[in-house]
Amino acid sequence: MDEKLRILLCEDDENLGMLLREYLQAKGYSADLFPDGEAGFKAFLKNKYDLVVTDVMMPKKDGFTLAQEIRQANAEIPIIFLTAKTLKEDILEGFKIGADDYITKPFSMEELTFRIEAILRRVRGKRNKECTVYKIGRFTFDTQKQILSIGEKQTKLTTKESELLGLLCAHANEILQRDFALKTIWIDDNYFNARSMDVYITKLRKHLKEDDSIEIINIHGKGYKLITPDND
Repeated sequence: MDEKLRILLCEDDENLGMLLREYLQAKGYSADLFPDGEAGFKAFLKNKYDLVVTDVMMPKKDGFTLAQEIRQANAEIPIIFLTAKTLKEDILEGFKIGADDYITKPFSMEELTFRIEAILRRVRGKRNKECTVYKIGRFTFDTQKQILSIGEKQTKLTTKESELLGLLCAHANEILQRDFALKTIWIDDNYFNARSMDVYITKLRKHLKEDDSIEIINIHGKGYKLITPDND
């Protein structure tokens, strides 16, 4: 690893938290461990982190609340949830907040580091690209700054929103294959990631609703298509 990336780790199980911190440090990361979301958020405001790994069920402030507050402060930082919950509703709630990944307990340390590395590769790759600006109807989309603009209005997109809209723009007026998008952005095309992508498609439709000439349509059994007059 060229540089020591800093991870905010929130886990109320003391033994698991220490094990995770030691393992991440052994893998070359700098990991700060906190036992609850309240302490984690205070540390987040004071320090610069590259990624957040947080348990969902924690005292004082749970992982969902922590993630919402972090997202308000920084729309770009990747967030991974750790949880013993396997209910689809809870997992979807995590993705709605803006989670980049969701790992259910028990899990292997190798799986966690694989997912962290996959997310950081995507973030680094995006940052290393030259600025690409798409024109979408009356909108302008800056993929590097993750800003969607129309007139004087600017909307800062989350990393996932930006990555998905970027793919749709690159395939404008063509079918963006569902499996391709899932494996490109989420690495895995499993059920939960597929449902997460549906949530982000809904978010993008809301962002783009001010221009009636633009539409993101479902292509049954295949994927999505961004309809825009600019690429006719």
